[in-house]
Amino acid sequence: MTLLLYAGRKGWPVETITVELSHERVHAADCEGCEEPGHLIELIQRYIVVKGPLDETQRARLLEISQRCPVHKTLTAAPRIVDELDVVT
Repeated sequence: MTLLLYAGRKGWPVETITVELSHERVHAADCEGCEEPGHLIELIQRYIVVKGPLDETQRARLLEISQRCPVHKTLTAAPRIVDELDVVT
């Protein structure tokens, strides 16, 4: 959404944007004691496909903008999660 809005404002010829995510728990490359439980990190990989005749500068700018979207900011900010349970009988 963020990328489409940005490209639209700039008048860039973007037809569609697709984002695919994958998630896994992996060992950090420099992790000491990685074989012990609890020493895994969360890895989210993002694959962005932009359909449209953009030049290299426009593609680079869209990648920069993708890192400023609200979802990306939330995930990289280590959000605090507060859970509530309401039991209704």
